[in-house]
Amino acid sequence: MSTSGSSTGKGPLYIGVSTKMYLGYQTSLRWLSEVRSIVDERPGLGDSAEGAPVRVFVIPSFPLLEAAGRILAGSPVLLGAQNCAWGDGPLTGEVSPGMLAELGVSLVEIGHAERRRLFGEDDAVVARKVRAAVGQSLAPLLCIGEPDRLDAGAAAAFCVEQVRAATDGDPALLNRVVLAYEPVWAIGAQEPAPPHHVNAVLARIREELGSACPLIYGGSAGPGLLPRLPAAGGLFLGRFAHDAANLGRVLDEALLLRQTDAPANSSSSRS
Repeated sequence: MSTSGSSTGKGPLYIGVSTKMYLGYQTSLRWLSEVRSIVDERPGLGDSAEGAPVRVFVIPSFPLLEAAGRILAGSPVLLGAQNCAWGDGPLTGEVSPGMLAELGVSLVEIGHAERRRLFGEDDAVVARKVRAAVGQSLAPLLCIGEPDRLDAGAAAAFCVEQVRAATDGDPALLNRVVLAYEPVWAIGAQEPAPPHHVNAVLARIREELGSACPLIYGGSAGPGLLPRLPAAGGLFLGRFAHDAANLGRVLDEALLLRQTDAPANSSSSRS
């Protein structure tokens, strides 16, 4: 999956959803079918896969990947995985990047705050997974974010260090990733982080890294947020999009923004 030319402005907006472990198997199948219908109803999403104004991805749990590939076949939806191992062989219970690639996966989520907190994945583990994913032509969806409420400058500095650790400071590797800024304190909250904070952090991250890789926001994101984030290259949605209709609303917002080439006005960015 190419991630070039995906900065804010006229580049594509990335809109994606992870189901984490909220949905059971049968519920996930129904949800995936609903997502397929929602995307099919919006032909603008399929305008030449690489050059589409909006790129959609879904990340179901591991047991759904093969079925998801069949349900989404022929659609512009990119299939993602929620995690991967740093290799194959004697890694009982893990899933290798190579197997994910065989299943038609395009991107893999790496470094989510829950993986770091609950499963002890440190920067070294995240870096090994990033390289392993890129080695199998998968785009790492690298999750970054400050653990506590910080001012924009400190938050951006924390995130930039996470990125540099995960990519070993290699610009070529950085250009292969999709960055998902998810302040840990906003994950699972009732409201997303304030738009003025998100815009400021994203702008500073972009200034520091100078990369054209996509930089999207996640953390209690839902309908109505994207137009207020001119600095974001898209949204990483969670539980609000487990109602597929909400995903459709966000996709409509993204398509409208790219049709007008006016992500937001100056007053909304300060809200």
